[in-house]
Amino acid sequence: MGFTPMIQQYLKIKAEYQDCFLFFRLGDFYEMFFEDAKRAAQELEITLTSRDGGGEERIPMCGVPFHSAENYIKSLVEKGYKVAICEQVEDPKSAKGVVKREVVQLITPGTVMEGAMLDDEENNYLAVVTENEEDHFSLAYTDMSTGETFVMAIDNGWNAVLSELVNRPIKEIVVEEDFSQLYAENLREKLQFPVSIAKRSTKDNSMDLLVEEISDTNLRNTCILLYQYLYHTQKRAIDHLKKAQVIELAEYMTLDMYSQRNLEITNSLMRKEKFGSLLWVIDRTVTAMGARKLKKWLERPLLTKSLIERRLDLVTGFYQQFFEREEIREALQSIYDLERLSGRVSFGNVNARDLIQLKRSLSKVPMIKEQLQQFDDPALHELARDLDPLPELYTLLETSISEDAPISITDGNILKDGYHAELDQYRDASRNGKHWIAELEQKEKQETSIKSLKIGFNKVFGYYIEVTRPNLPMIPEGRYQRKQTLTNAERFITEELKEKETLILEAEEQSVALEYQLFLEIREKVKQFIPALQRLADIISEVDVLQSFATVSEENNFVRPTFSAERRINLEESRHPVIEKVMKNEQFVPNSINLADDKHLLLITGPNMSGKSTYMRQLALTVIMAQVGCYVPATQAELAIVDQIFTRIGAADDLVSGQSTFMVEMLEANHAIQHATENSLILLDEIGRGTSTYDGMALAQAIIEYIHNHIHAKTLFSTHYHELTSLEESLTALKNIHVRAEEIEGKVVFLHQIHEGAADESYGIHVAQLAGLPDTLIQRANTILSQLEGTEQSVQPVPEQKSNETNVYSMGQMAFFASEEPVKQQPSKKNHEIIERLNKINLLEMTPMDAMNQLYQLQKKAEELKGRN
Repeated sequence: MGFTPMIQQYLKIKAEYQDCFLFFRLGDFYEMFFEDAKRAAQELEITLTSRDGGGEERIPMCGVPFHSAENYIKSLVEKGYKVAICEQVEDPKSAKGVVKREVVQLITPGTVMEGAMLDDEENNYLAVVTENEEDHFSLAYTDMSTGETFVMAIDNGWNAVLSELVNRPIKEIVVEEDFSQLYAENLREKLQFPVSIAKRSTKDNSMDLLVEEISDTNLRNTCILLYQYLYHTQKRAIDHLKKAQVIELAEYMTLDMYSQRNLEITNSLMRKEKFGSLLWVIDRTVTAMGARKLKKWLERPLLTKSLIERRLDLVTGFYQQFFEREEIREALQSIYDLERLSGRVSFGNVNARDLIQLKRSLSKVPMIKEQLQQFDDPALHELARDLDPLPELYTLLETSISEDAPISITDGNILKDGYHAELDQYRDASRNGKHWIAELEQKEKQETSIKSLKIGFNKVFGYYIEVTRPNLPMIPEGRYQRKQTLTNAERFITEELKEKETLILEAEEQSVALEYQLFLEIREKVKQFIPALQRLADIISEVDVLQSFATVSEENNFVRPTFSAERRINLEESRHPVIEKVMKNEQFVPNSINLADDKHLLLITGPNMSGKSTYMRQLALTVIMAQVGCYVPATQAELAIVDQIFTRIGAADDLVSGQSTFMVEMLEANHAIQHATENSLILLDEIGRGTSTYDGMALAQAIIEYIHNHIHAKTLFSTHYHELTSLEESLTALKNIHVRAEEIEGKVVFLHQIHEGAADESYGIHVAQLAGLPDTLIQRANTILSQLEGTEQSVQPVPEQKSNETNVYSMGQMAFFASEEPVKQQPSKKNHEIIERLNKINLLEMTPMDAMNQLYQLQKKAEELKGRN
């Protein structure tokens, strides 16, 4: 036996959306069936039931209420799933057979529009990646909620594509069917991106206007694929989409995925959250638009000096006038998210309260415009001139939308009295009718002497006169017509009340219908202002970011940087902006940083925990802050404009890719060496730790020499290999500096001060002591260190507990096996050969396998001597 017509309809629609959860509208619920129901019940933690579908077995089924579906959809989308919304598209009353249903919207992680599903301070990007030829790609991404679209060419390989994607808040990636399966799998498995497949339509030219200014064919085609995917999933025109903006990557500083992570620019390394990042320190924006723009600026620092100086000029203007800046901040707090309001207007899901927010925001624009004109800096006057308060739109909203309008746009009471004559007539009829009802109730109470008599209304029976059962004998015979019997009362009607009911209900029904139609017309009028609203939002968000820079700069004693034509970096009393902020009871120790063409490589030595990594990071963060247009943490700052920042700071295994700490270290070092220029900044921390001492030292020296001789980039290289400090004699552009520490009464004190020259000690054992290792272990380490630093060629082991056969002597990770005979101060002539061979062994140059081989030979020799005895 086949399925019922309704289930057949479901299966036909589901066949077109196999990679989605199909929310199938049945009355007041969205229902799911078959495998969708099983998975949804598990993911959403809702009850799995079943129903008769006309087949031999019952069909798995689950559902969510229509009115609260948004939260369930959000949960699925956040997990990377897609949801197809299937609605009834005809009136069930007039339907012949099964009600017609269609998918009216496809909600995916990258096409979310509902405010509750979006992060106010972060964009929600959908990206499209296309491969043009080997190692040449095009990348476009858009935020549906704001309408902004960006496109770029990436010509330096797949890893550059990955860096671009990882460094942006991308929620979904779209590729074509013939896209490399290897790359697609890379996105899904390694980076955990939801990947969707799109088919290009050659017939669709509806988005030509959005790409008309793009001359590059590859970029143009990538944008068209992006727009086609949006139209396919949203099933409607999206009028707020802006023309695609081509990003020339050469105009911005390159921050690869390693630098973004290691420098904690927008998220902390440990907690993966805003707290503890550079963004957390400098974000004093007061609007959602400003917060998103600040994050975008941080992700793409500028390279053009004139553009950087323009931002700094504007920040200076805000910085110098505190009271005027505070007035701007206060006014900005009343500005709602104009970008996303524009998107909601275009998308058709804006309600009356959204338009009230829009009106209130527009009412503040003239005030902000006037406040900007009060500043002394003429650059701020230019911003004021560009601000358009859109008085025509404000007037439309002020005269039409009621201040206490409900959220629903279908229940009436949205528009003000006086906005539309016909609507006023319906409202008068309804209000007069209700006034008449109230008067009738008083009249009936007086004439029947029934004080509890009341006139009520419900949607099923309309208006009625209700009399409680004890008062029924008081009703004059023939006065009312019985309408409904209740347990404790009777309900009646009169001919006069019927007539008034008809007039009132018709007036209310026509009023609500007309009001809905008028609201849609208002929404269409508002759509015409979307481009102007987007321009306004762009300027207001820029004002917000610039005042944020000024505010945080004044609060933290930052200074305006200058830029050196000689590619010189000179920071006096430089500070780490984040560490300085989180330190509560301690004061951050500032240090100066000096780099020039003739001394562009600083070799940093000093103990662990002394501040080498902090010193390196604070330089990078200072450079980024300057090139986004913010003041910097120093008493004086002269900087060179940096085109790229490369970092290797900290150790972490990449277990997903099966790569060890050392392999990750070498990959990141290689990435810097292959791509850095003389205008780049390279930060390498403790290169070579993941292998043997001499391997690591050799690699570290070779890397230093290569950077010095071939790249000439500004470089900070920290190391524990003190032997490398001798390079200052042969490499003219290298300079030794160290982090000062002092030993007081056997304990090390870190001063966190940078001084010229090499460090004299590493203080590693002192750090181990600070970490709480046992005292006996620390004492033993000091003994071994003294022996290694002395004239002895080998370390005398400490005997462990004797066994019946051999004694085991510890030395680091090595083990020496000797005979039962205790070690004598004066070895016998028979043992002299073994002692002599031991003295000749240089453990520091041996691999573990070589050491084991030597030990085996010595043990055999000892057994031979024992046998002779």
